[in-house]
Amino acid sequence: MKLILTHEVTNLGAPGDIVEVKDGYGRNYLQPRGLAMRWSKGAEKQISSIKKARQVRDVRDVSQAEEVKGRLEASTVALTVHAGGGGRLFGAVTVADIASAIKAAGGPDIDKRRIEVGQPIKNVGEHTVDVRVHADVSATVRLEVVAG
Repeated sequence: MKLILTHEVTNLGAPGDIVEVKDGYGRNYLQPRGLAMRWSKGAEKQISSIKKARQVRDVRDVSQAEEVKGRLEASTVALTVHAGGGGRLFGAVTVADIASAIKAAGGPDIDKRRIEVGQPIKNVGEHTVDVRVHADVSATVRLEVVAG
């Protein structure tokens, strides 16, 4: 099945990419979640607008990505959350919370789909998360979760 990605899909592609996937994966996962649309000649015209929007948001090149990586790794991002006794959180820290905390700390506007959290963050303390700044560059961000 030939699809056009409308959102970034890990290990598959970025918005505007034309990909060939198995029918079940495309029909049962990608299309219902709005991550891709069926390829057609008319839909191919929309690719240019999707790619233009992606170029505006994306980091321009590897040297700029290295600069952003340096800024992210040099700072510690503080995130205030509601916690109970013993430092246990009510729920977990989401990638959207992390993205907004990075922006509030003076960092760049990071797309939440580019943030990778290994284990769910459910405790107060210092944690690390990975941010894919560019296809070739990944930064490790120190996140300080504080009860508030």
